[in-house]
Amino acid sequence: MNETNQKSESLIAVTGASGHLGRLVIETLLGGNTPANKIVAVVRDPQKIADFAARGVQVRRADYTQPETLDAAFNGVERLLLVSSNEVGERVPQHKNVIEAARKSGVNFLAYTSILKADVSEMQLAADHRETEQVIRESGIPFAFLRNSWYFENYTDQLSSILQHGAVFGSAGDGQVSAASRADYAAAAAVVLASGNHENKIYELGGDAAFTLSELAAEISKQTGSEIVYRDLPVEEYAQALIGAGLPEPMARILADADLGLKRGDLLVNSGDLSRLAGHPTTTLAEAVAFGLKK
Repeated sequence: MNETNQKSESLIAVTGASGHLGRLVIETLLGGNTPANKIVAVVRDPQKIADFAARGVQVRRADYTQPETLDAAFNGVERLLLVSSNEVGERVPQHKNVIEAARKSGVNFLAYTSILKADVSEMQLAADHRETEQVIRESGIPFAFLRNSWYFENYTDQLSSILQHGAVFGSAGDGQVSAASRADYAAAAAVVLASGNHENKIYELGGDAAFTLSELAAEISKQTGSEIVYRDLPVEEYAQALIGAGLPEPMARILADADLGLKRGDLLVNSGDLSRLAGHPTTTLAEAVAFGLKK
């Protein structure tokens, strides 16, 4: 049984509420038994989530870089989801502001969207998450680390480009990735926020069935009738391809490095934590590709 069906009377806040994941977490809470007036949507631009305000959700403006706004936003909040900043390189100071405001405001449970195997992963992306986890531990606030593997959307949002080039590009070799949909991760986060017994827990989250990038290419071929191959590139060549596609160089190099992590197994997990928390099997590769092709 999905634990979000338990009625939550705690005031629950979700940061990054206008982002893909934050919005889905709030939708999941609303679809369960959490009353709208017990949900606080924290966002830099309240106009972006006017629809939530219209449904009775408390919308509060705050910015990770402005601690004074965070103090006000967390007033009365008991349970908080810190959705990690997307500003790689600036994450840790921003997260510290959120954690300190949560501590001062009396938040008694903080869930954080981290990355799979954050404590041991050699991926560059893991460093900020590892440091943030340590700051949360030192704050004394009871926590849950939601260590997410890759999103399917990392791939399916690129389907038009993949079809144009007839290829999935990467540097992952035959490494397997335990990807899941944003909706899967959001379902797990909502359960952790709306139910008890998650204090000081670490959840290694990923899809039920891992796949290689060659298998991703084969699934796209199967569903489109087009010949799609996986082209495995040296990491520097892949980084240059990402730069050529318009990504800023620092991000391109981080993503190319992440493929090396995928090759090592840093994004592979068989804990079953995600489907167990979400209360249903995770999205399959075939389902994710089909959904992506319809968009």
